[in-house]
Amino acid sequence: MLKVGDQAPDFTAVIQTGETVSLKDYLGKKLILFIYPASNTPSCTAENCSLRDGYADLKAKGYTLLGVSPDSTKKQQNFIQKFDLPFPLIADTGNEVIKAFGAWGEKQMYGKTYDGVLRSTFIIDEKGVIERVIDKVVTKNHAQQILVVGE
Repeated sequence: MLKVGDQAPDFTAVIQTGETVSLKDYLGKKLILFIYPASNTPSCTAENCSLRDGYADLKAKGYTLLGVSPDSTKKQQNFIQKFDLPFPLIADTGNEVIKAFGAWGEKQMYGKTYDGVLRSTFIIDEKGVIERVIDKVVTKNHAQQILVVGE
């Protein structure tokens, strides 16, 4: 996983509308890039809704948000509509962005080990440098988790 002080990897990816975005589009802005395993699952929904509910406060602090999961554009679009999410979601079906940020690795569930998406958030400064990594995301209070340290 990338760490504080690392240059964020440049990427080009497709968001829910089918349009492409890249890291270059966010230079000059403070970016919250949050990576989560799957739309419409309880923890991922809680995380996205926390960021939605704290969106005005995050924007007031100058942050722009961009979510990433391996879901399809259609699933991402439906997720945005269902929960009225005000930020774009990358459909990283090939896990390229997820792996570039080091958010793919060994996980455990019910005693079984497997490879999957490691829920994580990267706060990236205006120059594309990672200034904070959150690898222990508190899904129900993620916006507050970001804001408290940011003060």
